[in-house]
Amino acid sequence: MKPTQKNREGPESISLPAGLYLVATPIGNMRDMTFRALDVLAAVDFVACEDTRVTGKLLNAFGLKKKMLPYNDHSSARQRDLLMGHIRDGKSVALVSDAGTPLISDPGYKLVRGAVEQNIKVTSIPGASAAVTALQLSGLPSDAFCFAGFLPARTSARKKMLEKWAHVPGTLMFYETGPRLASSLKDMKAVLGDRSACVARELTKMFEEVRRGSLSALIAESLKKEPPKGEIVVVVGQGAAPEISSERLEDQITKALETMSVRDAAEAVSIASGKPKKAIYTLALKLSGRK
Repeated sequence: MKPTQKNREGPESISLPAGLYLVATPIGNMRDMTFRALDVLAAVDFVACEDTRVTGKLLNAFGLKKKMLPYNDHSSARQRDLLMGHIRDGKSVALVSDAGTPLISDPGYKLVRGAVEQNIKVTSIPGASAAVTALQLSGLPSDAFCFAGFLPARTSARKKMLEKWAHVPGTLMFYETGPRLASSLKDMKAVLGDRSACVARELTKMFEEVRRGSLSALIAESLKKEPPKGEIVVVVGQGAAPEISSERLEDQITKALETMSVRDAAEAVSIASGKPKKAIYTLALKLSGRK
């Protein structure tokens, strides 16, 4: 059954200037396709995509016939230059990923960077994103977060990367595959500690699944089941602020006072250390020589 959109018989006829258009596509549910995305896809001269078979099915579902050009992880600088050449010749090019928002864990940024360097207009047509959808469903803090893409396949490299993100002051998000999920969760617990987390898969699809709990609980649950299928997002809550010695804390405050007022220095060090602002302010007053 083709997706339908109330009060719309099809895309509106619009005229697009030459440029690169970053078009988000559904991550599982075709009805998440936006009106604007359909209008742009109908109007562009070319559609650059990761897999012409996947994008071909999407276009067919909405009755669109377009010239598709492959652009993926294996694309060379020559292929990027070819797309830039089309735009310089006055053509419009849409960039799509297999699912979701282009440039989120895909090679599109090189194309955008090339367009910017050549003063080519770049326009974003926003829409679905698996990472943001999983964050919304996780129940974990979303005021500060970091998306780290896919983790390495090997345990040693994976742990090394996790160590880089261990002290990020916010929620972490990763993409993972089913066969590696249990191993990655174990490595997360080993490096990050037993934090609150969420495993989300098949988002917006019929068999959407969202599991929440500590990393220990999610590991135990994963070991009881066959490796899950589908695309997976792992969301991990922020860890406790690392302990800091009194000497190091005073050094940080002293350094901050070289360029900041007592109030601003206290606020900056409080945020960096996770210590109460009132206590830091009192110490900053003492170190600044004020009574």
